[in-house]
Amino acid sequence: MATFSGIFVASAIVFSCFGVTAYGVLFSSLQQTLLLNSSPSQGQVLQGGEGQMSITWSLNKSYPTGTDSNYKTVEVKLCYAPVSQVDRGWRKSNNNLKKDKTCQINVVTMPYKPSNNNFTWTIDKEVPTATYFIRAYVYDSAGEVVAYGQTTDGHKKTNLFKITAITGRHVTIDVCAACFSVFSVISLVGFYLVEKKKTKISVRK
Repeated sequence: MATFSGIFVASAIVFSCFGVTAYGVLFSSLQQTLLLNSSPSQGQVLQGGEGQMSITWSLNKSYPTGTDSNYKTVEVKLCYAPVSQVDRGWRKSNNNLKKDKTCQINVVTMPYKPSNNNFTWTIDKEVPTATYFIRAYVYDSAGEVVAYGQTTDGHKKTNLFKITAITGRHVTIDVCAACFSVFSVISLVGFYLVEKKKTKISVRK
């Protein structure tokens, strides 16, 4: 029993050193080694299905040489800002990345390069109305998250932008609907007057 306990404690220490639990990687264990920028300005409102944004990222050269030796893939995601997570458990942040729901919308996944990475994204029509920021996760060859970068600060209060979802209606459709409604009313009134006139003529005969 003592041997088993010793193995368990040793395993726990090893996993904690690497920021890994039995259920996944801890966000707090990751180094923010990527410098990530996006074109939307603070408070800017973009339209779903139409709006575009440019995203760039590179390795922060203040880290020691070889920091990115095991970097293989970068996954850029659209993430909910705290203001759009309130009372929405399905968007809740969690330090355990297996349970974290902050960044649910994938923007692009690309092979890792230390510099000259850029991508222009046209916002998907399905993106819900909310306030967002951009985050990029770095994966190693084993598919584990090992680093990240994001466009906002640690408290997720700066460089936030809003996306407004498509409602499914368009101004042109509304105008056409209004025109048809007016035409229908006029047609109904005209039909009524014609029928009334015919009735009078029949009575006279």
